[in-house]
Amino acid sequence: MENKSVSKFEEQRQAKLEKIAALGIDPFGQRFDGARPALQIKDEYKEGQQSCAAGRIILLRDIGKLIFITLRDSSGTIQLGLSKKLLADSWELVKLLELGDLLGAKGQLGKTKTGEITIWAEEVTILGKALLPPPEKFHGLSDVDLRYRQRYVDLWANPEVLEIFIKRSNIVAHMRSFLRDKGFNEVETPMMQAIAGGAAAKPFITHHNSLDMDLYLRIAPELFLKRLLVGGMEKVFEINRNFRNEGLSTRHNPEFTMLELYQAYADYNVMMEITEQIICDLVENYCQGPVLDFGEMKIDYSKPWKKAKYADLLKEHAGCDIKDIAAVRKKAEKLHIEHKSMDDAVVINEVFEATVEDNLINPTFVIDYPAAICPLTKKSRQDPDYAERFELFIGKMELANAYTELNDPSVQEENFKKQLKGQNESMATMDTDFINALKYAMPPAGGLGIGIDRLVMLLTGATSIRDVILFPLLKQSPSDT
Repeated sequence: MENKSVSKFEEQRQAKLEKIAALGIDPFGQRFDGARPALQIKDEYKEGQQSCAAGRIILLRDIGKLIFITLRDSSGTIQLGLSKKLLADSWELVKLLELGDLLGAKGQLGKTKTGEITIWAEEVTILGKALLPPPEKFHGLSDVDLRYRQRYVDLWANPEVLEIFIKRSNIVAHMRSFLRDKGFNEVETPMMQAIAGGAAAKPFITHHNSLDMDLYLRIAPELFLKRLLVGGMEKVFEINRNFRNEGLSTRHNPEFTMLELYQAYADYNVMMEITEQIICDLVENYCQGPVLDFGEMKIDYSKPWKKAKYADLLKEHAGCDIKDIAAVRKKAEKLHIEHKSMDDAVVINEVFEATVEDNLINPTFVIDYPAAICPLTKKSRQDPDYAERFELFIGKMELANAYTELNDPSVQEENFKKQLKGQNESMATMDTDFINALKYAMPPAGGLGIGIDRLVMLLTGATSIRDVILFPLLKQSPSDT
């Protein structure tokens, strides 16, 4: 029976693979030593020097006894010149090469009449036969979903995509180095937790067969990192995945990467200093100047960054006083927010999100949130209605969240009880071990979380979170079933 899933193009390539194998050559290659990055070959060019490169064929011009090939590796592209005179013993293989194949080549460096740096190959080695042809047009809105599903093609078909992910890797490495230089220790905390805690979000639930117990993929590492403060680790951080069983959008993916750090004997003002330092340091090292494009916005990262009180911003953009709950609920009505069953503090925050956040383009520390929506935060000594918390907004997005951490076990226990009211019975479990840890005395501390995916979006100009996550979660396509 004919296999309809195999295209005529794949059949043609399969036939060439068989011809290569018939020559006694492994179509999928072996170890290949000595290859240098294409960019390095060009930068260190010397006429007549022996050189070696490996990569994917992205352009092939066959003009009879001479073939020009453009190879792409992770650094860039290099041209190969393949002549029948130099490759007489390999010419049968050379004529079987196609776009998408992986190839290694060794030979002398020279330039063509047009000045193109070229390796005039004296030896070629096939390193992987491509059985599917490269896409003709991988750019464009019509192929966006395909690009995400087939990232393995997207990365080499669109070099600017590869650049984003290399930049992401460098950004994360830089953040680690920055924090280590400040005396922070990197740690790892559990991804599977018996109690979902550390943030207000819907978790993913799994089951451990041997223990016969439900577990939650973590929504935040916060409560475990604070236990380490109790244990004497005074500066800790973790860069890892969190999981939240919520919606997908250009700014939300159910699994996402966070930097979360805690510093003993600090507060949210220290966290503001660290946040501004680390992001400005990244802008300086990985961006062209302090003003960056993000969609239609221009964002100025120049220091110092703006600080604005939550209540003042609500007054400015919603037109109502935070203390006048009747006015706030009236505003909620106008915004079509279903507020009648909500607590006052939640209504206030819904109105804030609807009216304020779209006005926060340049980096802005929104400080002093209502204490009622901050169960893990110390209250302000000046006004206990507010908590020592900030959120950093850039480009109309929340990027970071930080507290002066609550370390009073009795207050924390009471806040947990309030937070658990009305929750699903299976979720309404207090982390009593965390309360027990606080009873051994946790130092006063500042805590900070920065969304890595959104930060990379801002620093690369990518306006969808899917463009900075290698394999974003997607709805299953019919071809996957």
